[in-house]
Amino acid sequence: MIQRWLTVSTVLCCVLPGRAAHAWGPVAHVAVTSRAIDALSGSLKDFYKNHRVEMPTLSPEPNFTEEGQERRFAVDRLLPFPFTDLPRTEAALKERYGDEAGKVGRLPWLIQESYGRLLTAYKSGEKDKILAESDVLGGLVADMSDPLACTDNADGQKTEQHGLWVRFTIRFPEAYQRSLHLSPEPARYLDDPKDYVFAMMRAAYIWVDNILYQEDLAHRASSGYGEIYYEALATRASSILKGQLSNAATDVGSYWYTAWTAAGRPELK
Repeated sequence: MIQRWLTVSTVLCCVLPGRAAHAWGPVAHVAVTSRAIDALSGSLKDFYKNHRVEMPTLSPEPNFTEEGQERRFAVDRLLPFPFTDLPRTEAALKERYGDEAGKVGRLPWLIQESYGRLLTAYKSGEKDKILAESDVLGGLVADMSDPLACTDNADGQKTEQHGLWVRFTIRFPEAYQRSLHLSPEPARYLDDPKDYVFAMMRAAYIWVDNILYQEDLAHRASSGYGEIYYEALATRASSILKGQLSNAATDVGSYWYTAWTAAGRPELK
């Protein structure tokens, strides 16, 4: 059931242009981070469970970093799906596409950089750094699961669906949160955590056209972007939302587990 607290101001902010770019809002990030811990096992799971409220996203007074255009990767601005010839390093991307490379975002590289910092933190054994960087990495990996973060049509501006970004990535999870039950798979070791970023990107991108289509149908079933709209959107797109956030929780747990394993599986307290 859709929550009935959507106010006029909430609805209006869905259609105002120029808002900050968030790949998923707070509700989604809390759900993903929490379920990522559940995807772990053994002593690593115990560590995160014992210190979960020390992570910025899960603290009693959560702190969410303002997210901008860097936390996107509008890859279809550069080449078409399935992106087979996409360079795998930021330097190679800039060499091939020049100034255009700087307009698509840095999300893959932000994930790779954060993974490296988490690996260093595990090796140092510094609890606060491990928890802080785990939270950062978790947010970035979750962002990559958002299909709209991977397209140049993120706000629906090319398909006359202006304001789509806020409606789908922030307001939809908020309206649907009571039914937002994620089902992540157990965390697994990633053989190549750097390259896995691009597998996540492709897996998210395949849902772009489906989201555009289902959102358009939901809008046609209502006269605006209020409760009726979000109920229609839930009927049509809740499986996509839950599926992508469940995948994100699996991937976040897998990145944590992989970094911990690569660091030699240190004992954490």
